[in-house]
Amino acid sequence: MTTKKQGGLADVIAGQTSISTVGKTGKGLTYRGYSIDDLASHGTFEETAFLLLYGTLPNDIQLKNYKEKLTTLRELPAGVLSILEQLPGSTHPMDVLRTGVSALAAFEPENEERDAYQIADRLIASSASMLLYWYHYHDSGKRIDTVTGRQSVAGHFLQLLHGHPPSELHEKAFDVSLVLYAEHEFNASTFAARVTASTLSDIYSAITTGIGTLRGPLHGGANEAAMELIEQFGSPSEAESGIMQMLKDKKLIMGFGHRVYSVSDPRSDIIKRWSSKLSTDSRSPMIYQISECIEKIMLQEKKLFTNLDFYSASAYRFMGIPTSLFTPIFVISRTSGWASHIIEQRANNRIIRPNAEYIGPELLSWLPIEQRSD
Repeated sequence: MTTKKQGGLADVIAGQTSISTVGKTGKGLTYRGYSIDDLASHGTFEETAFLLLYGTLPNDIQLKNYKEKLTTLRELPAGVLSILEQLPGSTHPMDVLRTGVSALAAFEPENEERDAYQIADRLIASSASMLLYWYHYHDSGKRIDTVTGRQSVAGHFLQLLHGHPPSELHEKAFDVSLVLYAEHEFNASTFAARVTASTLSDIYSAITTGIGTLRGPLHGGANEAAMELIEQFGSPSEAESGIMQMLKDKKLIMGFGHRVYSVSDPRSDIIKRWSSKLSTDSRSPMIYQISECIEKIMLQEKKLFTNLDFYSASAYRFMGIPTSLFTPIFVISRTSGWASHIIEQRANNRIIRPNAEYIGPELLSWLPIEQRSD
């Protein structure tokens, strides 16, 4: 590990991974050697999750079995459902998932019979069940059945949310978004999960660490902030004047730029295309036009490009997904990446414990309490 001093550990190499590359010259974003473009264009989220966790793309038989396995892991223990019902309706949905994962750990702990791979698959399959059981119970008082006939995680989520099977377009667009969010090297939540894993804690604890880190608006909440921004404006002209005023007032505009990418986010163009497709199928295409207007202004005025979160916001809105559920969707997808890193950390483990540069006072003499100033 390098000793280069940088705020926020920028440019510091904190470890090795064979799981993904981010922004590497000639490679861009890859998952275990496969480009994000190929995975999003030709694959599915289930193939991506299998690749991340098990190291190779599944063949036909493996993919069929994996999908079938995930469909059997969606039902939740009665005790977990009871806990979800007791959470207030005002609870942040990210807190719901964090609590749900912790609760499941009590009912289905990691042990010799239930290893990290099995738990990873369980959480990928059942996170939507946790989130949407709580959502419907507190929104309408309904205790929904968390088992659906949809084989894909995307279809399962959308059917649980809306109460009917999604269109082919919506299911595919949502599936692509899950592929794009699945993994991103040593981002804040993944690194935090690896720190927890390095202490030899259980996988549930490491995953809840990731969820807690992702809850922060500087990491996982940008898509929600982007949607709130876009919905402030009723037309592209309103957006233009509004964004120019925000820039004049030096207000933070979420969904632009990236800590790692300097020219563009390779995921952004992919989700933008899907947002465009969804807009033509929507009753509110203006959202996409406003988004494009904001993108154009930010590029012209600040030389900032959109990141994945910006057009994910409009894509999710076109699918009828409430803004409060945007970041929890990130969790459902990124669990595959987190679990892969936890498993990798365990395979060659050394506790992650960096040093700090002390900048406090020099050694002071002890003063009796009566000699201390107010």
